[in-house]
Amino acid sequence: MIHASSRRGFLKQLGMSAAAFPFICNLPSLGFENSQARKKRLVILFSPNGVVRKNFWQDEAGPLAEFKEILAPLEPYKDRTLLLNGVCDKIRGDGDAHMRGMGCLLTGIELFPGNIQGGSDTPAGWASGISIDQEVKNYLQSQAATKTRFGSLEFGVVVPERADTWTRMVYAGANRPIAPIDNPYQMFKKLYGGMKDQESLKSVLDQISGDLKKVESVVSSEDQKLLQEHAEFVRQMELEIAAAQNSSNTHAVPELDPGVVVANDNLPQLSRMQVDLMVNSFVSDFARVATMQFTHSVGQARMKWLNIDETHHTLSHEPNSNEDAQEKLTKINRWYCEQLAYLVKKLAETPEPGGDGSLLDNTTVVWTNELGEGNSHTLNNIPFVLIGNGMDFKMGQALQLDAVPHNRLLMSLAHGMGHHIPHFGNPNYCADGPLDLS
Repeated sequence: MIHASSRRGFLKQLGMSAAAFPFICNLPSLGFENSQARKKRLVILFSPNGVVRKNFWQDEAGPLAEFKEILAPLEPYKDRTLLLNGVCDKIRGDGDAHMRGMGCLLTGIELFPGNIQGGSDTPAGWASGISIDQEVKNYLQSQAATKTRFGSLEFGVVVPERADTWTRMVYAGANRPIAPIDNPYQMFKKLYGGMKDQESLKSVLDQISGDLKKVESVVSSEDQKLLQEHAEFVRQMELEIAAAQNSSNTHAVPELDPGVVVANDNLPQLSRMQVDLMVNSFVSDFARVATMQFTHSVGQARMKWLNIDETHHTLSHEPNSNEDAQEKLTKINRWYCEQLAYLVKKLAETPEPGGDGSLLDNTTVVWTNELGEGNSHTLNNIPFVLIGNGMDFKMGQALQLDAVPHNRLLMSLAHGMGHHIPHFGNPNYCADGPLDLS
């Protein structure tokens, strides 16, 4: 039997392409080191502008009852879901609630003073610390057994090109925001390479197919099936990206904010494509940390496919007594939950390469928001919904916490990934340690 290091050298000698090499190295029957240990993953999904509390939160703590309307799409995964009420963003300082809600959400630390003027008297700048996803990514990348090609992947769905505190939630460090990639073509190119531009969509599959033939005789029949599925995924993504590109060239561009409204109309398709790319990146073990940001803080998505003409943020400012607005906001938040449910379903239906169970058995997905409620701009009771069994938390329950700082939850995520940090973000909110979710 050939040792793992020898196999890696053997594959290099065969001339694996940049597109195929990481995936082939992840095949279980080749026996590489990082395919033997359990692959824990963390996914953070963001949607903006708070939630409709009465249609979101369970009335009492305890085992999960039938989900309310917003969370209903997660009903098939109730036993894998953890609902956390009472988690509060206690970070104060410069910036309005939307800015601090977004910039402090994953960093747990204050914004720098700056010149970005929001809805308060104090302008602000970027966050003054690293975000938890990047903290975990750096930890995993520091060890050979958990190091992957990219470490983390930052997906976006209709995120504006402008860079400000409302549009960035991921930080490589203090004053170092990371822009999400919200163009599936660009993400596809990052993952697989081999294409010059959108007008010359030469099939990456042509290159990968040759690579697959080089190794098909040294992998198991189960791995051959994985290779075929991977190749089919790449081909399907190429066809969809090409179709989307051709479609955008044959329709008139609305005379509204360029680059946002056209994407807004395609938001459902873009969401699905980005989720598919994320799941496949996990199969290929390109990364074990990922974020997906839907629009941005103060996001103004206009969900015409739900028969809603008003923009999201505008609706979120309506009082709770406006039943029409509450109904529309409920539909909007349920739609975001449907995107989450699609991701969870894909993870649950995808076998874990080289391991037991499914991707969902080894992945924890966190769905969150920058506000607890849109019209009050409160940073209390920030929505945190956890799905999956990647961190071995006790799932299938709703917890009612006593206004705990969200820094403690961020610490729990790090600890769940094996990174036992003593504090995260502002240490003043970490004295009681990570939340006990076991």
